[in-house]
Amino acid sequence: MHTAEALRPQDAVIAVDVQNDFCPGGALGVEGGDAVVAVLNDWLEGAARQGALPVASRDWHPVAHCSFEAQGGPWPEHCVQDTDGAAFHRDLRLPPGTVRVSKGTAFDRDAYSAFDDTGLESFLKSRGIQRVWIGGLACDVCVRATVLDACKLGFETHLIADATRAVNPDQANAVIDEMRAAGAIIEDAQ
Repeated sequence: MHTAEALRPQDAVIAVDVQNDFCPGGALGVEGGDAVVAVLNDWLEGAARQGALPVASRDWHPVAHCSFEAQGGPWPEHCVQDTDGAAFHRDLRLPPGTVRVSKGTAFDRDAYSAFDDTGLESFLKSRGIQRVWIGGLACDVCVRATVLDACKLGFETHLIADATRAVNPDQANAVIDEMRAAGAIIEDAQ
């Protein structure tokens, strides 16, 4: 198991969508979702300490977004811009200099990956980032999409397994196997 102490300046730690609406009690609360906060705090603080880049993505939907059930989408209304549900979890500690990435901002298009029309790929590559360490919510939705995109884009990609939880826990192992098959390195819990 790697730890945040192994991070170097060519690395980024990406905390995916650790927002109130995805934590217990939120519009799309993931069971145990708030348990990822302490683990990600260690990794984000380690990134800042080791000269790596801390990144935090968030769903940042406009009102009446196409992914909402009221518009024919699959999800209940969630993470509407400037609402408490869209805010990062209150205990998530984002170090100074954390890059914040907003996704799902178009009315007519959804986005699951932190790389989906956000400019994150070109930003990371312009900073010389070669390895990414990813955790957050949810393992089987936005974390999955971010990990698979990172692999496809040529980053050495690590999933911080104890820093993610799934919407459908019974599918988590299959999703992790899919990530591993795509080239991701799975960092298991200690």
